[in-house]
Amino acid sequence: MTKISSEHLARGAYVYVRQSTADQLRNNHESRRRQYALADRARLLGWSEVVVIDDDLGVSAGGVARPGFERLLAAICGGLVGAVVSIEASRLARNGRDWHTLLDFCALVGSIIVDEDGVYDPRSINDRLLLGMKGTMSEMELSLLRQRSVEALKLKAARGDLHTTVAIGFVRSDDDRIELDPDLRIREVIAAVFARFAQAGSVRQVLLWFRQEGIELPSAVYDEGRRSVIWRLPCYNTVLHILSTPFMPVPTPSVAPRPGYESRLEGSASSVGFGASARTGRS
Repeated sequence: MTKISSEHLARGAYVYVRQSTADQLRNNHESRRRQYALADRARLLGWSEVVVIDDDLGVSAGGVARPGFERLLAAICGGLVGAVVSIEASRLARNGRDWHTLLDFCALVGSIIVDEDGVYDPRSINDRLLLGMKGTMSEMELSLLRQRSVEALKLKAARGDLHTTVAIGFVRSDDDRIELDPDLRIREVIAAVFARFAQAGSVRQVLLWFRQEGIELPSAVYDEGRRSVIWRLPCYNTVLHILSTPFMPVPTPSVAPRPGYESRLEGSASSVGFGASARTGRS
């Protein structure tokens, strides 16, 4: 390990731990254990100061904001990092911009990169070539995974077997049919949203009125494949989503709003049928 000098050991070894999704956090515990075990490897290599950065657990490395990665870059620029330790290149970055930014910073301050396969010095032309190939393969792997997923979804949709989540106001039956939610409260409050929009003509005005009156709207929450409905004061996107959902149910004569809703809507009448997309004008 001649690439590890006393200068590197005088600074810290920063172990970067990341998993891409919440599903991986729940189900792929071995990968996380392997990544945390890299701290012991850093100590065996001679580092006394080992810092573990695991702020990005459940965060993709495909170009989204990552506070842990930003913290790592800041530590490198501050001259605190002797070695960046990660299980493989894909844990550090899945796009060329982040990967080469990391390599440039490490080369600038003299930090090395350590993974399960070896030790690399970004200032060495041969190591830089190898690290560049690792980053390119990591980025290409993500693109291939995305492409395969999209093609699989297209095939499922073509044969009518693509089952996605349904909007609030609808439920999926046991035979995979989409039906109106049997919950009368949900249907009534959605009807009230459409009725108020027909009167006000603005998503923002509907939002302000519902918040002023303290009327909560339903939202669908999924946990491990199970759907539950929570009620809370609406935000702008909640109202817009309800109004812009195709075929959103509007009250029919058999599903009319309760008297409480009628009076608070100042007697406005809702049309019978289905909702159209909302205008998003602000006033």
